[in-house]
Amino acid sequence: MKKKMGKVWIACVSVLLILSGCGSGQAAKDTTTSKKADKDVVIYVTRHGKTMLNQEKRVQGFADSPLVDSGTEVAKQLGKGLKGTHFDAVYSSDSGRARETAETVLGTQGQKNLKLNESKKLREVCFGKYEGDLDANMWGDIAKQLGYPDQPALMKAVSEQKITIEQCLEKLQKLDDTGMAETYPVVQTRMQQELTKIAKKQADEGGGNVLLVSHGMAIGALVSTLTDDYHGAPFENASVTKIRYKDGKFHVESINDMSYVEKGESEK
Repeated sequence: MKKKMGKVWIACVSVLLILSGCGSGQAAKDTTTSKKADKDVVIYVTRHGKTMLNQEKRVQGFADSPLVDSGTEVAKQLGKGLKGTHFDAVYSSDSGRARETAETVLGTQGQKNLKLNESKKLREVCFGKYEGDLDANMWGDIAKQLGYPDQPALMKAVSEQKITIEQCLEKLQKLDDTGMAETYPVVQTRMQQELTKIAKKQADEGGGNVLLVSHGMAIGALVSTLTDDYHGAPFENASVTKIRYKDGKFHVESINDMSYVEKGESEK
């Protein structure tokens, strides 16, 4: 009888130990996952290199054109300047100029085999009927709507914070008869949605660095939702705006930073 009771007791203890071991393993696994998910995500947001339409001073939103030589060169310089940075993921809009910039940066930086993820939500603002038209025509029409004589006068008012880009795009939408021109809030929403999606996904995968190639006005719309330190200044080609995602919140660490390009240029 005692032998039977002993065997039963041993069996019970064994089962408890096994269950306890499983529980400990699961707890350890959960802790590891939790720690992994808590790691920061640093997103390097950059504007594409200069394009043919940029060079010809024509409106380029949903419209697209290839990089010119100087646009390719500045993307290469950015890649050189980022050689000490390892990227865990790369994203761009589905516009050719953004894709070409991302591939050029990674090719020079040393991670040319990193898979490029493209998204329509990272596109430039759509300028409706003005796509492909001269910049002076579109901004001149917007200027008149806001009481300014021409594009230079309007841009001066924007730089002095008398007029916002949001106000400009409101007037643009009224001027556009295609119904395609986007307002600032629309662009802000799609950009912020995509940034949040990217940041959460990377955080779940353990954090790390992300390269994101987008467009000047779209980046401005995004940054304006994250900080009060941005007032509508244009973004340079291949400039870096660094955004950190930590504990479910975004922190803008730098805006329109050309130091990576300058570093790459100095390494000729």
